[in-house]
Amino acid sequence: MLTSDLLIEILKNITKVIETNKQYLCDIDAAIGDGDHGFNMNKGFKAVAEKLDVVKDSDCGTILKTTAMTLISTVGGAAGPLYGTAFLKAAKVVDGKKDLDNEDIVKMFDEGIKGVIMRGKAEQGEKTMLDALIPAFEEIKRALDSGSSSPEAFIRATKAAHDGVEYTKTIRATKGRASYLGDRSIGHQDAGATSSYLIIKTISDTINK
Repeated sequence: MLTSDLLIEILKNITKVIETNKQYLCDIDAAIGDGDHGFNMNKGFKAVAEKLDVVKDSDCGTILKTTAMTLISTVGGAAGPLYGTAFLKAAKVVDGKKDLDNEDIVKMFDEGIKGVIMRGKAEQGEKTMLDALIPAFEEIKRALDSGSSSPEAFIRATKAAHDGVEYTKTIRATKGRASYLGDRSIGHQDAGATSSYLIIKTISDTINK
């Protein structure tokens, strides 16, 4: 069961993890992108953290919508619209709910990923955040469908997301600035996939503590 209080805790922890890894994310991004992914993500989630006290007694949908709108308005580059859309689509699924069951979790991730696909006009295998998000989602769904608990499902999802990040090193970028490098993008991991992995790992660490 995922409660609104736990969701607030997860978002606070994501903020801390992104801040800790902001330079790491920038360094990854610098190899094939603009080099500002970490700073942009840190700016966005710090802005989210500042609004969490205002929505701490709200339902999960309101918390996620507030997160979405804050990311869209504060995160530069492609990350803001992409992550913002993911959180916004997830918010609509759980509007009015303070307690979320496994079915809600699956629907949130499914709709969030569909939002990223729609906004980014991308698909799995193009060296983007989807290469971490889609395998993670598939593992969550597989685990929950087989009767595993949500904490166990997120442990498995974290590994799948990490494997997805590693996979991005082996493929050519076809989206964003990295696509201009062609085959020279091979050998470098995608920054968006990496931040997605960090977010999923933080969710897992928080609900498994």
